[in-house]
Amino acid sequence: MLNMLALLQGAAGSTVGPGLSVIGGGLAVIGAGIGIGLIGGRMTEAIARQPESYTQIQTAAIILAALVEGVAFFALVIAGFIK
Repeated sequence: MLNMLALLQGAAGSTVGPGLSVIGGGLAVIGAGIGIGLIGGRMTEAIARQPESYTQIQTAAIILAALVEGVAFFALVIAGFIK
């Protein structure tokens, strides 16, 4: 797997990698922002429909937002390794 990554990096040239990593990192951050926004919006709708389930809905939304942020952080780290 690492050999394939080295082969792809060698074929892409030295000027393409940093630009693509910046684009990839930006897309990861934008995707995370959209995902967390959707989670917050759906959480608000769910609480409006069932106010008695506020704590369960809030807990699930916080866990989902943390998972989305974790994936975005992982994507940023991977994008940082691309040279």
